[in-house]
Amino acid sequence: MSAESSNFSNIEHRAVIKYFVKKGKTPKEIFEDMVSVLQESAPSYTMVKKWARLFQQGRGSCEDDPRPGRPVTVVTEENVRKIEKLVLADQKIKLWQIAEEFQISKK
Repeated sequence: MSAESSNFSNIEHRAVIKYFVKKGKTPKEIFEDMVSVLQESAPSYTMVKKWARLFQQGRGSCEDDPRPGRPVTVVTEENVRKIEKLVLADQKIKLWQIAEEFQISKK
């Protein structure tokens, strides 16, 4: 296998781990198998243990869980309509007031 074709994404690594967990392999066996094929591109043993445990506990998804915090974007049709309505109601409204009202950045 060429070095380029052995570059798996994190989700692909997790799918392989999930498959081997379903087959009954231990995290150590999974890690050794992945290192033998992927070499430096293999995930760390810690990562294999973590995801193997999650899959053994019944996790179905290989995707990351959503992280807390501000959403990636606040530009939605709903927000645009609400802001437009606010501005039409008070054309002298300040940017900081809109930002405060919608809990969004002024930038």
